[in-house]
Amino acid sequence: MTLYDRIAAFYDPWSRSVTEDVGFYVDRALASGGPVVELAVGTGRIAVPIARAGIDVIGVDSSPEMLVVARSSAEAAGVAERLDLRVGDLREPPVSERVPLVVCPFRSLLHMETEAEKLRALRAARALLVPEGRFVFDVFAPSSEDIAETHDRWLEREPGIFERAVWDEASRTLSLSVRSGNEETTFGLHWLSAPEWQALLARAGLEVEELLGWFDGRPFAGEEDMIFTCRRGGARPPEARPTPVASGDPTP
Repeated sequence: MTLYDRIAAFYDPWSRSVTEDVGFYVDRALASGGPVVELAVGTGRIAVPIARAGIDVIGVDSSPEMLVVARSSAEAAGVAERLDLRVGDLREPPVSERVPLVVCPFRSLLHMETEAEKLRALRAARALLVPEGRFVFDVFAPSSEDIAETHDRWLEREPGIFERAVWDEASRTLSLSVRSGNEETTFGLHWLSAPEWQALLARAGLEVEELLGWFDGRPFAGEEDMIFTCRRGGARPPEARPTPVASGDPTP
């Protein structure tokens, strides 16, 4: 059982208020012409609206229970034939197709614990793209105010659904617990700065075309949220050799 299997039944109520990114990803999908691969597709919160817009989606997720919910949502929306759901890891997605757009919404890349794992996931996303295809994803790096307001406190995010954020600024790790009734799970998110993401993307053979600070199109200005649009570069970069890490830097 995966961590998300435990909260699949109440994941959609928990994330009910997260709607600001849906139109953004639907617009990107329409602009690409499809089909689209969504990594960490979850319950189809983004994929079902994309399918409703007339674009075929291949959705990959490691949680079978989340995919059960996604399939049910697609059937209810009348778009089940447009949604191809597959169990798999976003670092090695079970996708042989090549597409014009790959997306990884809702900060899912932060589940990769190390820079090496993040790089592996980025290279896997690049490998799914046609020449000049795009990879779009969003991540965050918390502000000190956000950490101070939420650290180690159980907060009721939605009626009957609670979450607790335990922040470790030294390791740049968020341990997030989610609880509803007798069901609870805890997972880790591991953040990076914008320059560190840009360096990893370059190593993965992805060229940053745009870096936004929010889904309304505002440019990134050094705040918490980062939305990257990347273009698949030319030749795949060679596997990078390990490089010395300066004292105090995070270890890849």
